[in-house]
Amino acid sequence: MKHTYIPGKDEALEVSIAIMQQRLNKLGFDIEEASWLNPVPYVWSVHIRDRNCPACFTNGKGASKQAALASALGEFFERLACNYFFADFYMGEEIANGEFVHYPNEKWFAIDGDKHPAGLMNAELWDHYDPEGEVTLNQLVDMQSGNPERGVCALPFTRQSDQQLTYIPMNIIGNLYVSNGMSAGNTATEARTQALSECFERYVKNRIIAESISLPEIPNEVIARFPHIVSAIDELEKQGFPITCFDASLGGDYPVICVTLFNPDNGGCFASFGAHPRFEVALERTVTELLQGRSLKDLDIFPSPSFNNDEVAEHTNLETHFIDSSGLVSWDLFKTDADYDFVDWNFEGTTEQEYQHLLEQFHALGAEVYIADYAHLETYACRVLVPGFSEIYPIYELTWVNNNRAMGLRSLLEQWLTQGNNILFAQQIIAEISQLDVDEFQPLDQLLGLAVDANSPWSTLRVGELLCLLNLSVGEHEEAFEWAQWTVDFNAGAISKEQQQRLRFYRAVLALLQLSLDGTNNAQYLPQLTRMFTATDLELAQNHLAGKLHGYDLINVINLQDFKKHRALVNAYKKLQNAKQSYNGWLI
Repeated sequence: MKHTYIPGKDEALEVSIAIMQQRLNKLGFDIEEASWLNPVPYVWSVHIRDRNCPACFTNGKGASKQAALASALGEFFERLACNYFFADFYMGEEIANGEFVHYPNEKWFAIDGDKHPAGLMNAELWDHYDPEGEVTLNQLVDMQSGNPERGVCALPFTRQSDQQLTYIPMNIIGNLYVSNGMSAGNTATEARTQALSECFERYVKNRIIAESISLPEIPNEVIARFPHIVSAIDELEKQGFPITCFDASLGGDYPVICVTLFNPDNGGCFASFGAHPRFEVALERTVTELLQGRSLKDLDIFPSPSFNNDEVAEHTNLETHFIDSSGLVSWDLFKTDADYDFVDWNFEGTTEQEYQHLLEQFHALGAEVYIADYAHLETYACRVLVPGFSEIYPIYELTWVNNNRAMGLRSLLEQWLTQGNNILFAQQIIAEISQLDVDEFQPLDQLLGLAVDANSPWSTLRVGELLCLLNLSVGEHEEAFEWAQWTVDFNAGAISKEQQQRLRFYRAVLALLQLSLDGTNNAQYLPQLTRMFTATDLELAQNHLAGKLHGYDLINVINLQDFKKHRALVNAYKKLQNAKQSYNGWLI
């Protein structure tokens, strides 16, 4: 077998790929390479997914086809080992009440008022995550179990400055850090180097964007050291996309690079960032990131640079950059007079030395680094947290938009849908939605932590539409009229046959409510209303107004976890639970 080694990796690409494919197959995951892209020389990307659970997917990038596949497989392992594929979903009562929900070495802390349980976090972390004393223990219940009776589930992390074991709530990890700082690798130090590099990349990226920092360009003679990267940039330039490479190290302090792409056809700008102790690896990652999962025709979605630096600095814009890099950047980024001088930085050594170098850089900033190691899938993975530096979302989201906030709503909805038109349940749901303070555009599947099927009415269900059905259920016809109008207006552009049928029902509801609220005898209009909406939809609307029916097509789902997509996710998770159960290396 040919052996191809690339900088920063402790094993040949061919060996890594073969080992990871074998291990995934052993775990029961049937991986397919769903799509490949190679839009310019030395820029490859691949989308892989599990055939039995397509919601488990990753994208890989690299300067070669093998490098991209190894990247995608590595990311697949990282997301399996760190449970990230399942981070947004409720996993059901069986798992919630199982021997363990996340890992065998997790700890549960009983909820006893609002006092901090002994052993949960440390004083510094409490001060960081709850500076105003507003976070309740109920708000720290994890999304996956949704089980406040069991308590707060916390995972063990080792503080690298003194090797102290610290238990951090899964809820905090899922709400604030999401996927940042996760990595898998051929060795522990390789993975840790990648994870710390990622934390630096996103921290520095946010600073540069939020503070509208002007960066120095990387001189052509420096880029010329790397012919493969030059070839990719030259081809993009020939295709009409001006490329600029910046030193984003902020004076040599951070191992970060920024590469921007202009699209003169629509004035758009895409800023890509990458990090690694080795300059070459950071530059290559940044260039390949430009086109990961994108062909050249997909480069028209990015907005123009902005002169409104306040708008650029808004946290919602920074979140957009994290999600898909389609946020705004400031024109100040491109100023001729940069805020920093170019530094020809580089650090080369073993992956152990690279890891220690990055760790020392964080410690020099006064940051504490917490690491959880995961070897239960045979391929090493880790999750790195750097409080104050690697959070993706602000800490106030623990109290304002916590991902567990709809725990109580899920069971109420199931009872309302399955126990007839119980007005009490409908009233409780309306009150719960009001207390949650969510807007009418909020998708219900996201709020409830469900993976719903694409052909289900739940896939397009928003809070506004649910409020229409709930108010019909309790006989609040004025409120129902307003929400029926909202539902029709919001879905007016729907083109699917199924959605058009649902819209006919809501238009029929709207017409009947209008007549009822105006005190008009609808008998005069029934023949033409029947022709307009069909006899079936008109009768359904009449029965909903009369309280004889409720929930329209939502009642076809008896159990909210009974979607095929959700079942596939739970089944995939059970494969991991079995692997965790059989692994003997847990530190407990």
